[in-house]
Amino acid sequence: MFAEYIQASLERAVYKTLEGEDEPIFVSVPELPGAWATGKTVEEARKRLIGVIEEWILLGVRLGHPIPPIGGHTISTPQESVTVAE
Repeated sequence: MFAEYIQASLERAVYKTLEGEDEPIFVSVPELPGAWATGKTVEEARKRLIGVIEEWILLGVRLGHPIPPIGGHTISTPQESVTVAE
């Protein structure tokens, strides 16, 4: 479920090239506000985005925020906020 959600998110990722930047590749997932990453290459930006998506989901679950469905994949959040071991 988790891996499929991340894969569906990556399939919807939007890539842009930023001129004059040290890390010119910018990638974001429009359905996940604030989920973006940069890199020197597309692959580096994509790998970083995977980590960002994982953290985005975990924070949303921890705070009890709804996680939007992507490509038919969903992640349910508990009705009460939960404590995640740190």
